[in-house]
Amino acid sequence: MVAIGRGVGGAPGRWPLHRSAGKSAAHLKGKPVRKAEISRKTTETRITVSVDLDGSGRYDVKTGIGFLDHMLEQLSRHSLIDVTVRAEGDTHIDLHHTTEDVGIALGQAVSKALGDRKGITRYASIDLPMDEVCTRAAVDVSGRPHLVWQVKFERPKVGEFDTELFREFFQAMALHSGITLHVVNLYGENSHHIAETCFKAVARAFRTAFAIDPRNAEGVPSTKGTLTN
Repeated sequence: MVAIGRGVGGAPGRWPLHRSAGKSAAHLKGKPVRKAEISRKTTETRITVSVDLDGSGRYDVKTGIGFLDHMLEQLSRHSLIDVTVRAEGDTHIDLHHTTEDVGIALGQAVSKALGDRKGITRYASIDLPMDEVCTRAAVDVSGRPHLVWQVKFERPKVGEFDTELFREFFQAMALHSGITLHVVNLYGENSHHIAETCFKAVARAFRTAFAIDPRNAEGVPSTKGTLTN
């Protein structure tokens, strides 16, 4: 498998999704390998998702929905989570089922890879700009799933993608990953930019919140002693 990125001088580049040694950077450093794969099959969709939380932002995404692929690639690149997605769905009806079910499977894979949440930073937030747009994402890897979505789009579609489906994706991912997620568009007009900042901001928040805290690498960041119950 290969991922598309930028090579020397900004030219398009390709590199293997899997490391040549077959081991993640976390494994090579003696840390637990935080990887997971989820397969989900219904009468509406067939989806397989794999993640490596300690990756380098490599992606191989094919959902059959061009704009969703583009956003998932942003999520991978800016979170440094390696992501592979294969999805087939009833897109002849509309894009809702595939979008939501990819969110479900991705959330389940993230939750599985996080394991007992030991050592994670847990909290993160960022205000992320893109041209005239700025969007805030805040994350608590709490085990208590919740989404706050304060994002409005000027247009009902970006290309062929219904803008209302962005909320459905993040709702599904937050619910099935056990994460409290707040996404707030602070200002901006261009719908493409708004959507892209939502994914990039969430990615950067994930990158920080999922990272191992070197001062508490063996502890669970909660006075309850657990983030899974």
